[in-house]
Amino acid sequence: MIQPTQIKVTGQQVTLRSIKKEDIPTLYHLMYGERHPEWKKWDAPYIPLNPTSYEDFSASIKRHIETVSTPSRLVIEADQHVIGTVSYYWMHEASKWLEVGIVIFKPQYWNGGYGSEALSMWRDLLFSSDLQLVRLGLTTWSGNIRMVRCAEKIGMIEEARIRKARYYDGVYYDSIKMGMLREEWDELVSS
Repeated sequence: MIQPTQIKVTGQQVTLRSIKKEDIPTLYHLMYGERHPEWKKWDAPYIPLNPTSYEDFSASIKRHIETVSTPSRLVIEADQHVIGTVSYYWMHEASKWLEVGIVIFKPQYWNGGYGSEALSMWRDLLFSSDLQLVRLGLTTWSGNIRMVRCAEKIGMIEEARIRKARYYDGVYYDSIKMGMLREEWDELVSS
């Protein structure tokens, strides 16, 4: 078993921290506790949410906790409650390109700066990690204006717009690629 790195970073409104086994019931409920959760209307609603059993979900999280030295997913806490997650995956590891994501499950924490702060902290953790990143990317859709603004607020720029690439609820939307280069992050944190 790998000894995972424990992460805990606290900002003004949120804390990002490693997932613990005790978080599993909460995360499962936040993700699958409602048949049509509000958060899913904004987080790639054109991809169906396929519920999994609690046992499979729990086993997957435990495997991640026990076998990954640098966590690719952290919980977001506010007011001492888990409200969401941040995550990353390699888009292309050889070129040091990560894609990041964020989900705030609880609507009462939307539009209050919680997501921007969490994503900014996640960006800083990843660029300052031993992953030696060259770039961070984030992909969203034109129906999620809040996500586009959140990415812009933390210094990402729109790099691509794939027109009419997402179909949802009878309407075509654009896929939007946001990004930040290491030198842009260096300049941002040094100013």
